[in-house]
Amino acid sequence: MIKINECYTEIGESYLFAEIARRVGEYKENHPDKKLISLGIGDITQPIAPAVIDAIHKATEEMANAKTVRGYAPDGGYDFLVNAILKHDFLDRGIQLEADEIFVSDGAKSDTGNIGDILSDDNWVAITDPAYPVYVDTNQMAGRKIELLPCTPENQFVPAFPAKTADVIYLCYPNNPTGTVLTKEQLKKWVDYALEHRSLILFDAAYEAFISQPEIPHSIYEIEGAQQVAIEFRSFSKTAGFTGMRAGYTVVPKALTAQTAQGKTLRLNALWKRRQSTKFNGTAYIIQRGAEAVFTPEGREQIRKVIDYYMENARIIRSGLEALGLTTYGGINAPYIWAKTPGKLTSWEFFDLLLHNVQVVGTPGSGFGRSGEGFFRFTAFGNRENTLEAVERLKIIHI
Repeated sequence: MIKINECYTEIGESYLFAEIARRVGEYKENHPDKKLISLGIGDITQPIAPAVIDAIHKATEEMANAKTVRGYAPDGGYDFLVNAILKHDFLDRGIQLEADEIFVSDGAKSDTGNIGDILSDDNWVAITDPAYPVYVDTNQMAGRKIELLPCTPENQFVPAFPAKTADVIYLCYPNNPTGTVLTKEQLKKWVDYALEHRSLILFDAAYEAFISQPEIPHSIYEIEGAQQVAIEFRSFSKTAGFTGMRAGYTVVPKALTAQTAQGKTLRLNALWKRRQSTKFNGTAYIIQRGAEAVFTPEGREQIRKVIDYYMENARIIRSGLEALGLTTYGGINAPYIWAKTPGKLTSWEFFDLLLHNVQVVGTPGSGFGRSGEGFFRFTAFGNRENTLEAVERLKIIHI
């Protein structure tokens, strides 16, 4: 008889966004004449930067020539992309890393879930709550014990240290879903905690390109000592609209070590490299050439305009919600607005109210964890016309 991983029976029956898609699909089927506007999932609506498209076209032509065709990509990524990442994201910011500490992948979602492959299942894991569902679900799939760290208006969305010493800590800043950030001083406290307790911080910086305030850190490695305790995840999906093309990268410093059950010290960099070489065949050459173009002067200028476009959407949504009397957070250093639901409505009740009354789709906060109950996430990744129309529609609801 085939046996299953029993841990899968302990997680929810469906992924948050799958449940949203189910409800929306059911509504569409019953109301085919209604126009829905989505301010829910963090997917792109604006075209990919021309510099990126040009690079992809050129790379595609190379694949049609026997002299320039490429096969399997290097496990950690092509040198041309790794070196561009190293220079623009780290060295230019005064962060000293080496090329073989950067691993190109098919996205931050994959890596934040897969990183558990090199970590023991008996690690005690602390995760901020609310959180991107992948953090919790993948650790539950592995059978790890989890402590949730509430992030609420009462603590200004700054989590307290775990009650039990954590072996692994998930931090995401700018935060998804709340759109909030940590200052360097606040982040330093977590690095100091990890140094003291020999913990590992898994730092999701997928939204760093949206930071507008100069005092907010773009990388955990801006904090002294972080290379000894932190792995950082980055995403081209959010920075440059690669949601449909899939590219990201993970930084695993060689200074970062952990121990075996027998007390032997090993570098996590070497373990991650071994894991990737076994389970991952590399990001496509065409996509990596497109990612390289993100760092060109033209690419950076074009992408900055798209980010500014989305952040103006964020301002419009935030202002519109506040004009209706809703309390909001985020939307300044991140493309998400975290709103308190009106009255005593639960997150899913507010979702259904918006869907059925004004045909606007958002994301129920409870889907991100227990501390998300009573909150709702709106995304700025829409087009301007729909964003403005959605805010106008909200005005007819008595909230």
